[in-house]
Amino acid sequence: MTSFPFDAETHGSRFMTRLRLIGTIGLASAALIAGAWYFQLVVGLVPCKLCLEQRLPHYAAIGLSLAALVLARSRRLQGLVLLGLAALMAWSAGLGAYHAGVEWGWFLGPSDCGGGVASAPGVQDFMKQLQTTRVVACSEAAWRWLGLSLAGWNALASLGLLALSVLGLSRRA
Repeated sequence: MTSFPFDAETHGSRFMTRLRLIGTIGLASAALIAGAWYFQLVVGLVPCKLCLEQRLPHYAAIGLSLAALVLARSRRLQGLVLLGLAALMAWSAGLGAYHAGVEWGWFLGPSDCGGGVASAPGVQDFMKQLQTTRVVACSEAAWRWLGLSLAGWNALASLGLLALSVLGLSRRA
């Protein structure tokens, strides 16, 4: 009798648990990215420099998770993937906490975080660009829910995904 190569009888429940955690973290990162794009494209919130930087660990986590679901057949390789995902989520949580702190005035934001206008060939073109360009400052939260901005919610979600990664690395998983 042939069995599905990744069922619990063939490889043990630990194998499935780690792959499920990797898949869950990848799906959660994809959901966070989808939410960011929704707020940008549908709601009309223009992201600042720090907002865009917070997306990078999630893009990497999606790619790493997909690659792991296809290629990570050994427990050791899955552990390395979970370690990588933990590092990405720690990076994401740090970026989110820093950005939320900038919005609350606890930290200074980057000096170039305020947008800008591309060079224009003439003064009239420059004035026209100034009228149509929306400058987004990193220090202003464009949206809050329950007192937290999108950066704060990203920090909390990333901490939760970090905890899942660490759980997958524990011997209980």
